[in-house]
Amino acid sequence: MGADHSRPAPPAPRRVRRILVAAVVPLVLGTLVAALLLWPRDAPTPADVSDPARYHGTVTRVVSEACPALPETPEEAPGARPQRCGTVSVRVEDGPAAGQEVVTPMPDGPGAPVVEAGDEVVLVELTDPADPASVTWNIAEHQRGMPLIWLALVFAAAIVVFGRWRGLAALAGLAASFAILLTFVLPGISAGRPPLLVAVVGAALIMFVVLYLTHGVTAQTSVAVLGTLGSLVLTGVLGVVATAATHLTGFGSEDATTLSMFQADVDLHGLLLAGIIIGSLGVLDDVTVTQAATVTELAHANPGLSRLQLYRAATRVGRAHIASTVNTIVLAYAGASLPLLLLLTADSRPVSQILTSEFLAQEIVRSAVATLGLIAAVPLTTGLAAVVTTAGRGGPAADGATDTTPDPTANALPAPATPATRRPAHDRADVLRALGADGSDPTASPAGRRGWPDPDRSTDSAW
Repeated sequence: MGADHSRPAPPAPRRVRRILVAAVVPLVLGTLVAALLLWPRDAPTPADVSDPARYHGTVTRVVSEACPALPETPEEAPGARPQRCGTVSVRVEDGPAAGQEVVTPMPDGPGAPVVEAGDEVVLVELTDPADPASVTWNIAEHQRGMPLIWLALVFAAAIVVFGRWRGLAALAGLAASFAILLTFVLPGISAGRPPLLVAVVGAALIMFVVLYLTHGVTAQTSVAVLGTLGSLVLTGVLGVVATAATHLTGFGSEDATTLSMFQADVDLHGLLLAGIIIGSLGVLDDVTVTQAATVTELAHANPGLSRLQLYRAATRVGRAHIASTVNTIVLAYAGASLPLLLLLTADSRPVSQILTSEFLAQEIVRSAVATLGLIAAVPLTTGLAAVVTTAGRGGPAADGATDTTPDPTANALPAPATPATRRPAHDRADVLRALGADGSDPTASPAGRRGWPDPDRSTDSAW
């Protein structure tokens, strides 16, 4: 997570580092204390359900047959008739029946896998309760272990090759994020802890670990941390207000309804807020790290920029970033909810009723709240970064004043102040000559007389 800026930032003054340490360390300690208090010591254990045994197998033969003709019935549901009939021979790879070849019926029905000879599948062994000696086999799904492992290896290799040590740190941060989610956030919500509070504490833990591990312990990273944390808190407050105003219950998806059947004590409204917090974190830290790095790079490129000029310039970059990121957030939520959106388009109700239904209103609130938190992160992080970057400079330039120091070699009065960013004025003839419009210059190179710049001339000259 977060943008990568490989060039190290210049060290901040000691006084600034002390202030940042005094601001960040209490937040880290407070997050750790809250995590210890909310730690799920009494998380419920999964129910012991006697699922049928599952084994790996390899398809050796597929025999297709014509499906038998069945009489139609008025109450027959669409798609209830079998579409694929036949048998599949599968060699069992593990378990008590390893090495044996079993015959299973052709998988059929909605979502059934289409198998061919050589496919690796997952077999389910079914035993008849009335006759334990009667055993049947069915194909549940394809094996996906090896493709996923190869995809993960390619993913990790690409990150390490491109990012080198920074990419390796990013992978470590990703592993830490999943560890916090699986050991603290999810068990804490399952144990009945307040989902919003658990999500905020878990997101803060992820943020501290990932940002400092990936970008290093610097003043620039600390600014991004403070900006991210402030935006997360604001996102949580906006989420509480928005869900209360729209009267969302959290039962806006089939998954939430199914969860309520298995764990009735889970607060689905709080779970909705927790999802908004966790979903916003990945985009927030990208924006805050980028804004902090932008201010640092601008100050490094032009040390004469004042605090206000740094803020305005970096905010312009932030506006462009937000304009593209907002579309990213909305499309990410839309892509994850495509089946729901297709179901709603087939609904015969008016569009106004569809938009205000809980199924769609939940996604609208989720996108709007995440976007508002993202927008707030830009001025918050940029302003803090401008203050930290210009701190310790000394002189009036840090506060937005221009340099009015007189020339010590001049006997006249000091020249009037000019803005630090104003470019020097050029004579019109000089500009035309530089652009190649005036071909009368005998000293110009042949390329210059043709209107093209001299290929040997450096293009790195400053304005």
